[in-house]
Order: sequence, then C-alpha cells, then structure tokens
Amino acid sequence: MSSYDNIISSLNDQLHVEHMFLENESSMHNVPANSETHFKLVIVSDDFLHMNKVKRHQLIYQILINIMKEIHALSIQAFTIKEYNSNPVILSSPDCANK
Repeated sequence: MSSYDNIISSLNDQLHVEHMFLENESSMHNVPANSETHFKLVIVSDDFLHMNKVKRHQLIYQILINIMKEIHALSIQAFTIKEYNSNPVILSSPDCANK
C-alpha cells in the first residue's frame, strides 16, 4: 500500500473524519518523480474539540507514527467541524527552495 493510502486509511480508522484532503506535494520538491515524501493534510473532525493546534498535530503524528518513518514531511491543518464551516482557510504550500 502506498504512503498516501496508508495515511488516509490510518486516519479514517482512528478518527471520526468529517472531511479529509491529502495532497502529495512531493513534485514541488527536489525528489525523484513519483515520490511520496511530502504531503499536505487538511482534516476535519470533532475529535479535535477542546484541543489546541499542538495537541491536534500530536494526535495525528501518534496515529501516523510508523508512516512518518517512511516520508519526509507532513503539513497539517486540523479543524473541528464548526471551525471548518465558519472559516475554512486552507494555506498554500510554499515552493521548495531546493527545486
């Protein structure tokens, strides 16, 4: 199974996901074609209620602990359903300086 599929599957297995967007951004970096090294995750779940951003990221990294050994970077934007519905600001990823 690809890293992309593993990330999706692991998060869906461990969280009550309302919405998830995962983008392989490896092509934006100095890596071989078809790599799975850099990902951008936007995830919406009320499992994040009463958690600050750091705790949300820690939870996601804990779920993905084995997958994180296989990839280089994961950009995370984690929202509750209310946060996402009221202001779904999705940040653009910057270009890699080494590309």
